[in-house]
This record gives sequence, structure tokens and C-alpha cells, in this order.
Amino acid sequence: MSQFSTPAITLTALGLTRADGTVALDSLSGTIGTGRTGLVGVNGSGKSTLLRLIAGELTPTSGHLVISGRVGYLPQTLTLDTSATLADVLGVGKQLRALRAIESGDVDQRHFDALGDDWDIEARSRRTLVSCGLPENALDRRAGEVSGGEAMLLAIGGLHLARTPITLLDEPSNNLDRDARSRLSALIDTWPGTLVVVSHDTALLERMDQTAELFAGQLSVFGGPYSQWRAHQEGEQAAAVQAERSAELAVKREKRQRLEAEATLARRLRAGKKASEQRRGDRIIMNQRASDAQVSAGKLRGNLDGRLDAARELRERAAERVRRIETIHLELPDPGVAQGRRIARFESGVGSALYAVEMRGPERVALIGANGSGKTTLLRALLSSGERAAPATSVAGIAVSAEGFRPRVRAQLLTDRVGYLAQRLDGLDDRASALENLRGSCSGATDGEVRGLLAQMLLRGDAVHRAVHTLSGGERFRVSLARLLFADPPAQLLILDEPTNNLDIASVDALVHGLTSYRGALLVVSHDDAFLARLGLDRCLELSREGTLVEAPIPMIGGALAG
Repeated sequence: MSQFSTPAITLTALGLTRADGTVALDSLSGTIGTGRTGLVGVNGSGKSTLLRLIAGELTPTSGHLVISGRVGYLPQTLTLDTSATLADVLGVGKQLRALRAIESGDVDQRHFDALGDDWDIEARSRRTLVSCGLPENALDRRAGEVSGGEAMLLAIGGLHLARTPITLLDEPSNNLDRDARSRLSALIDTWPGTLVVVSHDTALLERMDQTAELFAGQLSVFGGPYSQWRAHQEGEQAAAVQAERSAELAVKREKRQRLEAEATLARRLRAGKKASEQRRGDRIIMNQRASDAQVSAGKLRGNLDGRLDAARELRERAAERVRRIETIHLELPDPGVAQGRRIARFESGVGSALYAVEMRGPERVALIGANGSGKTTLLRALLSSGERAAPATSVAGIAVSAEGFRPRVRAQLLTDRVGYLAQRLDGLDDRASALENLRGSCSGATDGEVRGLLAQMLLRGDAVHRAVHTLSGGERFRVSLARLLFADPPAQLLILDEPTNNLDIASVDALVHGLTSYRGALLVVSHDDAFLARLGLDRCLELSREGTLVEAPIPMIGGALAG
């Protein structure tokens, strides 16, 4: 924890065992300080469970926690009543209704109780609407009239407006477009009180004051944002690996010295015995010398054994500091995409304003655009064009206003070997095992070969035989990715729709590694610029709300854009 931070949340031997007997958290202790904290950890480590315990949605089965004030909480999945007003989404509907009743002359005490001291609540609510990209006079609009991303941002804005001493946000940037993410960042930068954010969005984590990690059932806190924490972790791991190597060398050295000492003692014993046989003298004196030699040898052995045991103990302690995290190493089939091979074609506009772009060869293209611009619809249109004999044409167009339809984009798929990863990972048979799911994509492979492919995705042993619905989110994702990357015949085009939603950072790393090894064409829809920057993109296309498709700058590592 940062030296400037005071405890806002204290956990003491906190545990949660579910009704089915599975242990979600076990004897977790630690503190989270005031300010902004990014909470990271692999899928299944218990991040969301911890937030729900702090929020009071779950009750611990052991231990206890101390919280320094009221808690506001945004769950990962937001459920809204579409008939509710935007004021209700912000959490101020009751207060606004009380304020308006008082202003109209109703002096019932219940209105004053509901309003409390928030006489400026309407003005602050209007400012929050504007900060979320909505008109300031939209408080009475229905939630069903805004997009899912706008509703999520409004819910976050409402927690900002509430000014609770502690606020918990679980994956707040999921499903937010670039504009909404920028607005979320502005809210984060001005957040009142203590804020704890669970996220895989490294750009968002970079805005935190400190970084907390759940790993191997333990909570640790570092006084700095994600990049500093990552550098610190990598430095600690490098030092731990070096310490382990040094300790291993020390063990080998002590073993060698022990063997050398035994050889020296054996030579001395033989020489002493020979000398004793050759000499004539007092047998008592000779026996005493032999006894002294044995005592000396015993002391030497004891000293060497002690040094060897100490070296082994140091090696064990050094080994405990090294994180045994496996990384994915893929050997992918070559989809055989020639450099000039036509893969897909897009056209938008009409006449002289027609914009056409083709994907050729193993090209890597990002498709970006605001929420509601029709990116997923365009992908589906492209896929449906491949259901008939190519070159078929499909058109994407959605009504966006009472004035009519927005311009359309024509999508033409020019290969029939396509892999598609939808946002919800709904292409898997949840009742079947990982082995059975992958076997369906690799019809010519034996069970042993399929197990070998799953092992490349770090799925081994009993995990390959378990039903998919029992796997963790990260394991389920790796099964979906394996079906795409190991398909027979290999896909010439991979289409991914917001693939990083709900993935932990380790799973995002696995995805990047897998796509780096893929030698076909790639079309990716994502709002995550940090993820896109790691893919080695050749082109970035933007779909506007008006339905036009235009060339856009390629996201670069560090937040810059390529021209």
C-alpha cells in the first residue's frame, strides 16, 4: 500500500465458502487504501466475489472486514428497467421528484426527508448528463431510449454524483466505445472518495493511484498505477528467478564438496589403516589416533551436511518466490493465404462518393466506430454473404432515426474458410467437453492429437473432459480460441467481435499471442486501443453513425495513433 494512503477497507482472515462447498476465498487478509485502486488478477481469483463482499451483497463465512464508510457498487452486468427515467438510472429520481414537489408548493415533510441537504441535486445531475454525453434536459427520458453503453456510463456517473465514501466498479469499460471511455476517464480523474476498480483495461488501470492484486489466495497492494506495478512485478520475478538459479548452484556446489570430502576421508582412512599395520607400537595409542580420526571425520561430515541442508532450504525459499505461470506456445497450421488473395470487399456510399476497400492476403484490419454505428451488424452481413456461393453480396443497414435509414455498407466475402468469434462466445456446446468441442473443428484428428492441441492452450488432464459450462471464463475462452485457430481446414479469415470483453489480462495476452502466430487474414472489432496496438495492424477502418466507412489512424502502443 502507498505510504500516503490510509486504510479504507481492511480484510482479516476473510473467507467465503459457497453452498455447494466450493471455496471462493480462503483466509484473505490485507488493506485497500483511500484514493483510486485498480484490482487485478486472473479469471477465477475472486475479484468480483471480493467486491460483492465489500458491497454487502455476499456475507463472509469466516473472518471479517472493516469498511470506513458507505459503499456504492456497479456490478459487471447491469440490469436496467427500460421504463425508468435517466434520473432513476443516475440514482436521483426520488430526490428530484421531492425537489419538484417542494418547488410546486408541497411542504409535506417526507419530501424534505427524501431531499436532505441536496438542494443543488438537479444542477449537479444536469452536469453529470453532459459529462456522459447526453443533453442536460434529458433527465425525464426513458432508459430504453439510450444505448447499453450510454446506460452503463450513466450508472457510473450516478455513483460519481452520489459521492459515497467508497465506490466499487466491476469492469466499467466493457461495451463502452472510445468516446464513452474518454468520458469514463474524465470521471475517474475527478472521483470523490475511495474508488476500487476491477478491470482488464490497462489504459484505465493506468489512471489508478495504486494497484492491488489477488494471486494465489493473497492480496498485495503496490503504490502506483498498473505499468509501474507490472515493471515492479517483472523486476521481482527476474530477481527471484536469479536467486533460485544461484541457490540451485549453491546446492550443487555443496553436494560436490560433500563428495570430494568423502573421497578425501576415504583416502585418509586407507592410509591410516596401512600405516597402523606397518608400525609397531602401543596399540592403545594407535587405537586412540584412529578414534580421533573418526571423530574428526564425523564432525566434517556433520558440518558439510549442515551446509547442504541450509543450501537446500535457501533453494526452497527462493523457489517459492518464483511464479510458475505457463505461457501459451502455439504451432498453428498454415491457412495458405497468398499475398494477393482477395478475402473480403466493403463498399459504402453511392456514385462519386463511393468508398471501396478490399482485404487482400494475410492483412490485419481493425473495424472501429461508436456504439450503435452497426459494426456487429456489418460483421453479420459479411458472414451471411458467405452462406451463399461467393461472390455474394450482403447489405448492412439499421434505422437510426425517424427520418429514415442511414446509408448502407455492402459487404462481400470472397473466401468460404472463415472463423468467427462472437462477443458472447456462444459457439460452444456447453454440455460437451472441451475435447468434444474441439474435435468438431478437427474432424480428422485423433483424441490424442486433439488433447495435444488443447495442451498448447494450457488445457490438460481432467480439464479437457469437463463440460464446458463448468470451466472458468479464461478456460472457456481458450476452448473457443482453439476451435478457431486449429480448425481443419484452417480459416483464411478470422473475424473477432469485441474479443477482450470480460477477459482477464492473462487471457488477453493469450489471445494476442495466438493471433500473432496466425498467418491468415484478420478482421477485429474492438474499442480497446491498447489491445489493437499489439496486433500489428495493417489498416484501421471506421464506421460512422451515418453509415460511412472511412480509413482511420492505426492505434499504437502507448496511446499514440499512426498516421
